[in-house]
Amino acid sequence: MNCVVLISADAEWDAVKRALAGNLDATHTYPFGEWFRLQPALLRGSSEAAHREQSEALKFFHGGWGKISAAASAQFIIDHFSPDLIVNLGTCGGFEGRLQAGAVLLVDRTVVYDLIEEMTDPDAAKAHYASALDLSWLAEPYPHRVSRVVMASADRDLQAQDIAGLVEQYGAVAADWESAAIAWVAGRNRTRLLILRGVSDIVGGAGGEVYGKPQLFSARTRTIMTTLLQQLPDWLNAIKV
Repeated sequence: MNCVVLISADAEWDAVKRALAGNLDATHTYPFGEWFRLQPALLRGSSEAAHREQSEALKFFHGGWGKISAAASAQFIIDHFSPDLIVNLGTCGGFEGRLQAGAVLLVDRTVVYDLIEEMTDPDAAKAHYASALDLSWLAEPYPHRVSRVVMASADRDLQAQDIAGLVEQYGAVAADWESAAIAWVAGRNRTRLLILRGVSDIVGGAGGEVYGKPQLFSARTRTIMTTLLQQLPDWLNAIKV
């Protein structure tokens, strides 16, 4: 299977490279950043036995932060590498009272919440960029504990005043900068997509736990990305034959 792993934010990419440092060979460049190949077996920890092996090397790409880079890099990868599956691994902010830091989320729907349409129907504009991810190809029970969620994306950090509307209008419980753009591009190209994101921080009435604390965000990102990398072979093995 031709699988691409797309990593968005700079901190997430740095965490991936750090986690895989001993196993990386050549790193290449493309218009949006770096990429490299990695044999799936090198991701495995103690749970290596008895899994169906991925025969082809995984390709890891740094897609860049925000919706512009996320959409552009996803389309470039589809055009030039024709993946059977794109896996987006990353972090997100969870809504206070609905998630806990460190939880792993399986995204099954995405919405863009920073669209402001004043001339015509704002709901139609938001619906245009909303995506429902088809996960029917993923066998259940899932190999790791996750929550299936609606992810809200915008080119800005989540604010406390956003939360009530996002819950009421979309049923969202978390937010990031890229998932909706990647999902929209993958859907337009009929490319299978798996989005797994770990909750790096909780946002509520007091603001965000990591806002103004980049070192804390980096530390939590390293933990989340390491966990997602270790779990990735099991998710690939959950693909229905």
